[in-house]
Amino acid sequence: MSAQRVRRADLCVVGLGPTGRALAHRAVRAGFAVVAIDPRPEQPWLPTYSCWADELPAWVPERAIGARIAAPTVWTTTARRIERPYCVLSKSGLFEALALDGATVLSGRATTVRAHRVELHDGTTIIADTVFDTRGLPSPGPRRTASAHGIFVDADLAAPMVTEGEGLLLDWRPENGAGPGAPPSFLYAVPLGDGRVIFEETSLGLRGGMPQRELRRRTLNRLAAHGIRLRGNETHEAAHYPLDQPPPGPLTRRPGEAIPFGSRGGMIHPCTGYSVADSLSLVDPALDAVRAGLDPVRVLWPWQARLVYWMRTRGLYGLGRLTTAQAVTMFDAFFDASPRHQRALLSAHDDYAALGAVLVMTVSRTRPFHWRFDLVGMRNRNRWVGYEYGPAAVDSDPVLDPVLPDDRGVGG
Repeated sequence: MSAQRVRRADLCVVGLGPTGRALAHRAVRAGFAVVAIDPRPEQPWLPTYSCWADELPAWVPERAIGARIAAPTVWTTTARRIERPYCVLSKSGLFEALALDGATVLSGRATTVRAHRVELHDGTTIIADTVFDTRGLPSPGPRRTASAHGIFVDADLAAPMVTEGEGLLLDWRPENGAGPGAPPSFLYAVPLGDGRVIFEETSLGLRGGMPQRELRRRTLNRLAAHGIRLRGNETHEAAHYPLDQPPPGPLTRRPGEAIPFGSRGGMIHPCTGYSVADSLSLVDPALDAVRAGLDPVRVLWPWQARLVYWMRTRGLYGLGRLTTAQAVTMFDAFFDASPRHQRALLSAHDDYAALGAVLVMTVSRTRPFHWRFDLVGMRNRNRWVGYEYGPAAVDSDPVLDPVLPDDRGVGG
């Protein structure tokens, strides 16, 4: 192998979705010599990314935010305003804010990713003191899955449901045409800040997820229920990724393995599917650990954070076996909790005491009493396994189930 095909670096980042790009960006600014690798490093990101505003680290600039919602709405049996600012990220603004000036960016696909060595398909080898693997996750197969189908609608058409500065985080109103005997899904609808609103029917926790054709049918039903007629030129997005990727640890991390980070490193929230804000907030602590000669995995995942992850997976399993009526009742109980307890489930990385309390409270307030057996897994553990969805509706816009091989495909 020629010397020209070997590159050396302090730090190598494999995968340039939002997580990998942020890691490489901040590493350069921290003084590391960085090599960043992606098959298409300049390709725009496709999914819509959103988060609670207080989850973003202070170094994320304002231009990375496309829209702000002061108090988003949740619909269960009634409408509730959540007094916590929420934001939709600008994909172009975030991309530009995470500039890679000063890093060596290579266009190529990694065939070998190890703790100190990365090999590309063209024979190039990178030798680095530290390697972060931020390539995301492959299609989930039968795993617990987040599935969503979003349609981008011009703001003037969307006004009967969502206007500027408003947003629907969870809309459980019975308007998607699914019926009580079908697996549940809810609507997520927020303005993007570019004159459009995304309406996205979402399913969380089902084994193998929900087909795109079914989610699209449900989204169209919701729009029709509010008199919204599409113009026919609307674009769409699709999401389909696993929710049960554990954090790396003694039983899952092999000797000589690169440091998994982002969705690959257990940073997808098991109950919500969000990952970008949590990953961004952990970038600097990870780099601080590298600079100090510590293992970033041990620093980012103390026992408190691992316990939080474990408890959230209990919530994921419960969510994936509920009916629509049970899910509505459960969310009614959850959103009665205090702001701290809501944050413990939705955001906090290691607030295990508050999370345990809110999980117990949610189960205890779910009524009727016998539904609690479903929530905790004492019955109907595989309620929706093997469920057969109906055929796709007649639609001039064909949709294929997506395969999402890297972090570009993980929204939230």
